[in-house]
Amino acid sequence: MNHWSKNHSLQEQASDVVRKHMVITGLVQGVGFRYFTVIQARQLGVSGWVRNRYDGSVEVEAQGSQESVQALVKQLKLGPRWSDVRHIDIQDVPVKDDAPSAFRVLE
Repeated sequence: MNHWSKNHSLQEQASDVVRKHMVITGLVQGVGFRYFTVIQARQLGVSGWVRNRYDGSVEVEAQGSQESVQALVKQLKLGPRWSDVRHIDIQDVPVKDDAPSAFRVLE
């Protein structure tokens, strides 16, 4: 592989990175939703965070490849066993270059 094609493929990979802000509503607190989100995100190699909101919803920011973040969204729509996900509001947000690599729970 020559130098140009190596750099070109790195640029393609970098442009594939997305960051999504999500608010999940329904029965999503008190059912292990944050823990479920962390497990799913880490398995998919997605960085970001999850936290409960005062209105009973759960808020998530996830960053990773387009494919990995879409896979996480698919899992969040299902949720853990005792949850009942009614709606997910998804917004594109700017990718953070300095985002921590591990997905975590914010208090």
